[in-house]
Amino acid sequence: MNWWLLIFLPLSSAFVGWLSNQLVIKMAFRAFSKRQTQLAQTLAPLLAREFASFSKLEEKITNPESIKKIMPVAEVHMDDFLRNKLKEGFPMITMVGDRTLNTLKEIFMKELESIFPVIMKEYMQNLEQDLNLEQTITNKIANLNAQKIKTTIYQHAAPELRKAALLGAGIGFVVGLVQVTIIMAFA
Repeated sequence: MNWWLLIFLPLSSAFVGWLSNQLVIKMAFRAFSKRQTQLAQTLAPLLAREFASFSKLEEKITNPESIKKIMPVAEVHMDDFLRNKLKEGFPMITMVGDRTLNTLKEIFMKELESIFPVIMKEYMQNLEQDLNLEQTITNKIANLNAQKIKTTIYQHAAPELRKAALLGAGIGFVVGLVQVTIIMAFA
């Protein structure tokens, strides 16, 4: 039995295992580049459904707690409108006293509080119809720079990719040892 065979088989098998895993990783990125548009069309509905649910957004926006949070801003604008801007368009309002303006503001604010959810719901429905989210996501994925994705993945997953390559080398080495054992058993 040649001693070089005992060394060569496990080492060459380890190299083949390492090389195989490296090629699989490279081929995965090449497949992404070739099928990027197809992948974008497949992923877009899933991403649109999972990450941008218009019904959840609508529910959150029309929630009474959310409305109450924006009412102080609306009140400031309403006050400015009644006290300043309305005078420009309707000068006779200057004859109305402060108490009447406050009453008007109070009535308007109550009305705003009741119509905001309706307006926001309608706005969200229009937005959902106008904004074709699936198509937007499809276009974004299809136009991603595959090289940038590859570089980013290599930067963030380098240890895992190295471990995968070493695992291939380890499995290859074990296969080489098994081959040597089989050869020695039959020699």
